[in-house]
Amino acid sequence: MQQLQLEASWDKALSTQDREHIKKLFNETKQQHYSTIVFAPIREAINHRNELLVTVLVHNFTSFPFTFENTRLVYSNEQAVLAEQAFTLPALTIPANVSMPWTFIFPPGSYTQGASLWNGRLDIQ
Repeated sequence: MQQLQLEASWDKALSTQDREHIKKLFNETKQQHYSTIVFAPIREAINHRNELLVTVLVHNFTSFPFTFENTRLVYSNEQAVLAEQAFTLPALTIPANVSMPWTFIFPPGSYTQGASLWNGRLDIQ
């Protein structure tokens, strides 16, 4: 059975509104019954450093813990690839059958500036 977990810093920092939004998204997407890693989009933004922030709910539907070790992520829409970056996140391990929110940061140069970056999809390549 899929469970929602929050990394400690997320648990402290999340507003009540964001926490409720994530719980609702989890309840809507936890029954997908894949045997892989699936990303459910939460939001996108550009920060003050011109980095693309893609916040997703990472569903680990596998029976093994998942870590990001030089894991290439692709953010795209129906027309094109908008961003690509390899991520190594030693502090992030998503246990088996657990869903966790996370923000992936794409630095300038790893995404197409000027493109419509909203409502994309994040996938492992």
